[in-house]
Amino acid sequence: MSIWRFAQGFDSVPEQFRITLGEGDTPLIRSEKIGPQAGLANLYFKLELANPTGSFKDRFGAAAISHMLANKKRVCIATSSGNTGASLAACCAKAGIPCKIAVVETAPEGKLKQMRAYGAEILRVRKFGLDPDATQQAFDLLKQRATQPDTALQVSSFIYSPAGMSGVQTISYELAEQTTRPIDHVFCPAGGGGLTLAVCRGFRRLVEQGQLEKSPAVECVQPEGNNTMAGPLRDGMDRGQAITCTTKISGLQVPNINDASLVVTACRASGGTGHLVTDQNVWSTQKRLAREEGIFSEPAGATALAGVLQAAANGYFKPDAHIICLITGFGFKDEESIGRMVEDVPIREIDVEGLATC
Repeated sequence: MSIWRFAQGFDSVPEQFRITLGEGDTPLIRSEKIGPQAGLANLYFKLELANPTGSFKDRFGAAAISHMLANKKRVCIATSSGNTGASLAACCAKAGIPCKIAVVETAPEGKLKQMRAYGAEILRVRKFGLDPDATQQAFDLLKQRATQPDTALQVSSFIYSPAGMSGVQTISYELAEQTTRPIDHVFCPAGGGGLTLAVCRGFRRLVEQGQLEKSPAVECVQPEGNNTMAGPLRDGMDRGQAITCTTKISGLQVPNINDASLVVTACRASGGTGHLVTDQNVWSTQKRLAREEGIFSEPAGATALAGVLQAAANGYFKPDAHIICLITGFGFKDEESIGRMVEDVPIREIDVEGLATC
């Protein structure tokens, strides 16, 4: 199975150009502990960490590289904080084309190693992903490089790579198949906003085609230190805002507007709003996912759940609300966060005889 079974539902390409790693069709499971403890009997996790390279970005990578092949592009240049780069590098390896990735200054080593394992060339850019001016300058230079006839710039954002991002809409199509009752809320983590916008657009298309009566409320969750869209959405503003990024949550460090203004409009139209959470809240939620649900997520992948729990504590939901939480990336992608999670579980060094009394 792959996203291409939904080829009629996004910006597709002829079959001979389609690249796939087997992405998509990820599990949807009910929360057995965290949800009920928060008074949420119908909280479900969409496990996007089950994609081939460990994140939802494989949906983007497969669509983006397929479009490159269909348009005779043979060099991929990209920007990434980690997961986009891993997905693009893997798809480029399968397609047999070179991949050059400009990564944010704070990209975790685990993600960089994964990109390098697929053979991608990595360029770590100082201040990229933290300072909005440096980030915009990097984008401008990469766009100029991508004007060469054989080259395409891939950024997991609708304003830069709409064809690739349309593949992420398949999350909504799968959720519509996997649920037997209407979904009330879908919580999405946001850095640049592409995932949240894709979910909004996917559900909107299902409504327009008569496959759903109405869209769920799509909820945008951001760390407080990357408040480009969640705060403006919550506060009634009509567009996103550029900020100086201070969050330590890798993957959600995008100080520029990117898709933020589009997210504000789309989420509001769906009935959703913005939610801001602290980094500490994200880290504690990541740990709870592992200890209480057996789900090993990176911090960015736990951010949506941090937003769910904060909203529940503030009385945001109806008692029987049907809530989907996107868990977007696998735990091994962020080695530093793993160290933080296991500090209270030391390794005991013993002799063989010690096994008799352990």
